[in-house]
Amino acid sequence: MIKVLIIEDEEAASRRLNKLIAELMPQATVAGTIASIASAVQWLQQNGQPDLMFADIHLADGSSFEIFKLVKVECPIIFITAYDQYALQAFQTNSIHYLLKPIKKDDLKKAIERFEKIYATPQKPGIDFEKVLSMIKQPEASYKERFIIRFGEHIKTIETRDIAWFYTENKANFAVMKDAKRYPIDHNLDELESMVNPKQFFRINRQFIISYGSIAEMVSYSKSRVFIKLNPPSKIETIVSTERSASFKSWLAGE
Repeated sequence: MIKVLIIEDEEAASRRLNKLIAELMPQATVAGTIASIASAVQWLQQNGQPDLMFADIHLADGSSFEIFKLVKVECPIIFITAYDQYALQAFQTNSIHYLLKPIKKDDLKKAIERFEKIYATPQKPGIDFEKVLSMIKQPEASYKERFIIRFGEHIKTIETRDIAWFYTENKANFAVMKDAKRYPIDHNLDELESMVNPKQFFRINRQFIISYGSIAEMVSYSKSRVFIKLNPPSKIETIVSTERSASFKSWLAGE
């Protein structure tokens, strides 16, 4: 039985990955699903090495590469990331497996097949985490510059730079423009999070992705959370979730 560890802080992404692993790796068992760096380090110290690890690079409390600085990881890793394929050539160079968000079943199947092929051999390729981390920090040119909007029989495009924030309500997704116009959009927030420039947009909770320029005012809230007044205003309360507060403050500081 192959013991798998998942490090992923997005609940929906984690559920989907668990489901796909059950379908594609019936010989595997998910020994743990971890949402933070500290929890991952603790799990590895208490449980030892899994046979395979799935690790989202960008967690709410920092980069998953911090885990490898705090505890020795010897198992093969399939990284999960929002960066484009060109930026991830480093993974192939270092024999690293990766999945782009949102995860597609066929992509996961190929990654698993590659894991089974490469790591069936006694000598397993090493991982230069520092090299990978430096090479995935690529220019911003790959992020989506505009979206196609469809409403009724009409089609138009909107520029990403003119979007103030994205949100979801009653299972529908919307883009709110700087001029307060609202358009339905054919992507959920998990997908949108990987499409827009993370220097300009931040997902504050499960319902909102906001642009830096849309922040009108910020107020300290309970449990280290931050209440945000948006411009244009939102009828729905916008509060940075507890697990994202630290990353949000780092994002504000341009880190």
